[in-house]
Amino acid sequence: MTDSPTIWTKHFAAAGDQMIFMGAFFRNIFRSGFEWNELIRQSYIIGYKSFSLVGITGFILGFVLTLQSEPTLKAFGAESFVPSMVAISVIREIGPVIIALICAGKISSSIGAELGSMKVSEQIDAMEVSGANPVQYLVVTRILASIIMIPLLTLMADALAMLGGFAASNISNEVNIQLYFSKAFSALGFADLIPAVSKTIFFGFAIGFVGCYKGYNSDRGTESVGVAANSAVVSASLWIIVLDAIAVQLTSVFAYN
Repeated sequence: MTDSPTIWTKHFAAAGDQMIFMGAFFRNIFRSGFEWNELIRQSYIIGYKSFSLVGITGFILGFVLTLQSEPTLKAFGAESFVPSMVAISVIREIGPVIIALICAGKISSSIGAELGSMKVSEQIDAMEVSGANPVQYLVVTRILASIIMIPLLTLMADALAMLGGFAASNISNEVNIQLYFSKAFSALGFADLIPAVSKTIFFGFAIGFVGCYKGYNSDRGTESVGVAANSAVVSASLWIIVLDAIAVQLTSVFAYN
């Protein structure tokens, strides 16, 4: 019983620190001297260097989903609905969430470890002493790069998932590629694409923000670098699940209204 107030106090203090950190991020977006070159460099690191991992994940996702669903639909004589089912499943829900979780493991941990090592080696303190703005240079650029690149990576993974589904469909049957994609996209509309893309923007913010917060506020010890990286992955993954649940509820409300 005596530990409960202490635990709640720590949670509220951590929430307050995150709100202050978020406020510093938004304030520094519009300040003069924005680091455009660093934003481009971070977009390259976050986007291009994640291309192969995300691409392979997307292709396998569509491939396996088709292999698993095709026998069941074939038993009911609904084999022609496989392309539509794969397209709707991947683009609406599975693609954005899986790719965001993959990126949380790769990008958020990398940002947390990088900023944590800079904190330990006092590079961030040196930037503050020299008159530089570490929040604008280190935090704003990484979060904005995540917001920009995560939706693009998700769209690329969705396209490769459709190719993976087409490849899986051709294992047992010979399917015309034009017919396959016409059936796949005929089941989709802007009402499916816009919510899916919109929530990846929030996923990107969560991935970048959590990684920057955990690394920027890590302790001084050398072991804190690993703690920051691990904590960033866990927290970012949790936020992705929570944001996805909220997005699904909002989509359902607007769809039925």
